[in-house]
Order: sequence, then C-alpha cells, then structure tokens
Amino acid sequence: MKKIFIAAVLILFAVSFIAFTKKQHRVLVFSKTMGYHHNSIAAGNIAIIKLGMLNGFSVDTTKDAAEFNSKNLKKYNAVIFLSTTGNVLNDEQQKAFESYIEHGGGFAGIHAATDTEYDWPWYNKLVGAYFNSHPKQQNAVLHVIDTTFIATKNLPTEWKRWDEWYNFKSIQLEDLHVLLTIDEKSYIGGENADFHPMSWYHDFDGGRAFYTALGHTDESFSEPFFLQHLLGGIKYAIGK
Repeated sequence: MKKIFIAAVLILFAVSFIAFTKKQHRVLVFSKTMGYHHNSIAAGNIAIIKLGMLNGFSVDTTKDAAEFNSKNLKKYNAVIFLSTTGNVLNDEQQKAFESYIEHGGGFAGIHAATDTEYDWPWYNKLVGAYFNSHPKQQNAVLHVIDTTFIATKNLPTEWKRWDEWYNFKSIQLEDLHVLLTIDEKSYIGGENADFHPMSWYHDFDGGRAFYTALGHTDESFSEPFFLQHLLGGIKYAIGK
C-alpha cells in the first residue's frame, strides 16, 4: 500500500512539473505608426490581451521597433502588426524579422498592416498586398470562401458588417489562400472587381502569415464574430 501511495505521489509530481514547465505561447503586438494613426489600436491591444488570457497565450504590446532584433524575437511564436503604417522598421530590424519568419515564426496583420513598408518587397509578399484606397465607412457583405479554416469556420457564410473597406494593389493572389471576399455590389467604392479578397493566409518563407483587412473601428474589437475571426488568425500564426 505504501509503495502504491509513493508511486501515485511521484506520478502527480511529474504531471504537475510538466504542466508548470510547459512553455506558454507568446505573441508580440506591434503598432508603430509613421503615417495615419488608428484610434482603434488601443481597443485592439486590449482585445488581443483578453483573447490571450482566455485562450492560453501571453501577449506583449509595443510601438518600439528596437524590439525587432534576433534575440528578442526568439521569445515569440507570432508577431502581430496592428494597424501599423508607413516605414516602421530600419534595414537591420527588417533583416531580423525576415530571419524570424525564415526560422518558423508567425505573422498576423490587422487592417492597416497593408499600409506599411511599401519599399520592402519581402514584406509585400509576407502580408500579401498593399493598401491602395478606401471609400467612406459603410455596411457591406462579406463572403466566406473557406468554411473550414480556423479563422472563418464559425462565421456566417454571408456576413454583413460595418467597417472601412480597403481596395488593394500589388496583391499576391497566386500565393494566397483567400478566406473572405467582399461583394462590391453591396457597398459603394470597391475597386477590385468581382473577386475582392479581404482576408487570407499562406505559408511563407519558412513561417506562417495571416491577414485581415477588417478592424478599422473600435467597435470591431468587441464584436464576437470579428474576435473569432481574429483569434483563428492568431492561432494559425502561432502554429496551433
């Protein structure tokens, strides 16, 4: 009986030790802006921190590009560009981020992440497109193209919502797995014709990249369907 008790204690200790020492997934939310600054960045940071608390990953937030160095980036399973704008990384920081992705890191881009680093061709391939223009904010209908992917499987197949709808240039369609398209007949100001992607993902250069054009408004970051969409994209970027 004593031997059974000791064995049970040892098993319990081992299980507890493994659970304690298991490394938690960790993401970095980067929101430096060198152009337009979205007020919704604050709401986005709060929402992603809450998503992390509820889904088992830790979240650091920063506007400091100096954190893009090889030593620091190794701490993260994914890096999220939250409505970044303009040229946010210098040459050395760009090289560190490229190396991070090449070694299996993940990337998630939200909204103005496509309005970023127009002179960095590698980034264009990573994020998948560049912002071109947008009409006024309005309701529009989104179509779910992939109903099985983690970021879209719980969404309505026709999803009507209010946001600022991006038109794109330099879109890398041949390399992207499109998740959402927008119906240009459902709103005024679309410029990408019948097939107008709004969210996508792809394996890229050794890592993973997800992008959603949604998320201009503060209200987006308290909207259940959008948060499900965003969480799925982050989980893909992390590698779950």
